[in-house]
Amino acid sequence: MKIGASRLARRLQSPSTMTNSSATQLAPAGASARTAARDARTAVRASSADLKILARLRAGDESALGELVGRYHAVLLRLALAFYPNRAFAEEVVQDTWTAVVDGLASFEGRSSLKTWICRILTNRAKTRLIREARSVPFSALKDFDSDEPAVDPARFLTDGRWAEPPRSFTDESPEKQLIHKEAIFCLERALQQLPLNQRAVVTLRDVEGLGSEEVCNVLQIRETNQRVLLHRARAKLRRALEEHLIGA
Repeated sequence: MKIGASRLARRLQSPSTMTNSSATQLAPAGASARTAARDARTAVRASSADLKILARLRAGDESALGELVGRYHAVLLRLALAFYPNRAFAEEVVQDTWTAVVDGLASFEGRSSLKTWICRILTNRAKTRLIREARSVPFSALKDFDSDEPAVDPARFLTDGRWAEPPRSFTDESPEKQLIHKEAIFCLERALQQLPLNQRAVVTLRDVEGLGSEEVCNVLQIRETNQRVLLHRARAKLRRALEEHLIGA
């Protein structure tokens, strides 16, 4: 997880990842409709490279499967660890996912990228395993819902909505080399594991794996508005953890 945490730390360097409390308000119905229309136009579909390797897989080319595993195995393991931070459990889910991928090749229609399709299979496998083994509360955590949880501690704002305690700029006082220092990375990894599962999954897919918002909604089967709020809350908590680490350093 060290590489992924380093990517996440760099993403959190910018104060723009934290905005005031108004950023967490749900968009009005008209805005949601416009967002849905935009996502429909920009949906990430299978690339020509995806279709080529898919054709090889369907033809029984074993080397193609090896290429696919080499490309996405680490991605799947990081995502599985976001669902349950136990490496043995995560590796079992990843193996189940690869079996399901091979079994389901005929059903892939190219309406998403191959990476998105595979990540969605892993998500469904992880949900099933967690519920069956009673290692988690029911997976309503990944369904659409409205929450009153503030993204940022309200005490950081004045009554008129302006910052009383603005986000700390990491770049002003601590260069990137300090952010990727092992203590800072350990702090970030620990904070990531303490996030609610739904926030952890979203921030892992967006800021560690680099998926777009439409792809994350596809993988986790949530609405774009919900994804945006979860991501904002996750980033705010992680950035606060880094701020506290740097202040105490």
